[in-house]
Amino acid sequence: MPLRHYLRPVAFVDAPFDLDEQVARLAGGMLWFSAVEISSSEHGRCTLELVPVRAIDAALDRLGDDARRAWANILSPRPPLHLGARVIRLDQPQVMGILNVTPDSFSDGGRFEAPDAAVDTGFAMAAAGAALIDVGGESTRPGAQPVWEQDEAARVEPVVRQLAASGTAVSIDSRKALVMETALAAGAGLVNDVAALTFDPRAADVVARAGCPIVLMHHQGTPETMQEAPRYDGPVAFAVYDWLEARIDAAVEAGIARERILVDPGIGFGKTIQHNLAVMNHLSLYHGLGCPIVLGASRKRMIGALSGEAPADQRLPGSLALALKAVEQGVQIVRVHDVPETVQALRVWRGLRDAALTPS
Repeated sequence: MPLRHYLRPVAFVDAPFDLDEQVARLAGGMLWFSAVEISSSEHGRCTLELVPVRAIDAALDRLGDDARRAWANILSPRPPLHLGARVIRLDQPQVMGILNVTPDSFSDGGRFEAPDAAVDTGFAMAAAGAALIDVGGESTRPGAQPVWEQDEAARVEPVVRQLAASGTAVSIDSRKALVMETALAAGAGLVNDVAALTFDPRAADVVARAGCPIVLMHHQGTPETMQEAPRYDGPVAFAVYDWLEARIDAAVEAGIARERILVDPGIGFGKTIQHNLAVMNHLSLYHGLGCPIVLGASRKRMIGALSGEAPADQRLPGSLALALKAVEQGVQIVRVHDVPETVQALRVWRGLRDAALTPS
């Protein structure tokens, strides 16, 4: 691999007051940082340096255009999402509620398989503070088998239609073009593709023609095989970064506007527990891609492994810990099962930030 430089904002501060030229604002959000960790990787070897924000210009002159582009991306405000009549601001963290209309989801399989139960749950999530509801009709848990696209479309269409008709912002969690088309026609405003437009050759064209936002998620392998001894050449955080960068470029080449692309580092999708932890600890790295970050770590296997093999329905505390870890690194959207609890945690976090950012 040729020489590459990765920039990760670190050394966050409570507030920028009286710190002119010593701190920078992260992606137009509620966080300021005072240093940048620069990792330089070449042929599998990595060197590390910590550069104060006040000295970043001199470092960028030395590192070149790619590093300067990443720095501009880190600072650039993320525009709001437009989902029909709904506008979702990304200068503060938002909650995406998970609504699985499937019989075999790892966490809540079968609970919301009936459309009426799913719709009621979606309404409750929105009332509890979820900015949008992510409706999925195919489980992508490790070992899950594919669902025929017509069956998947039939599962999600009535749920999306009823939620969208009420004014609720809805996203469709699918890797299949037919399902995307069906959900978008029913009122969904965003596509969340765990395959990052690599599964269905028609998917990129569907998204480009719709002009809707798209979440590109990192993965390795397929749900059937992705947890069979996953491995990476070099640090996993950088491998995920490079892969997402390539998928962003492919999406733009397919006609999808860059400002409509979001990225998800894919916790649990082709990653060991150690891989997942490394990615979580490097989330601020992905601001260098210039896209809003979505983080889906709710109730994931990693939490159970770190807490005495707690089953999926007993992983709320760990899910909240990961959600807070994410927003402390500037992640714009956390995708969760437990909406009221997560919204409450983020409101407390927001109160702390507002207090810190209010001049005394």
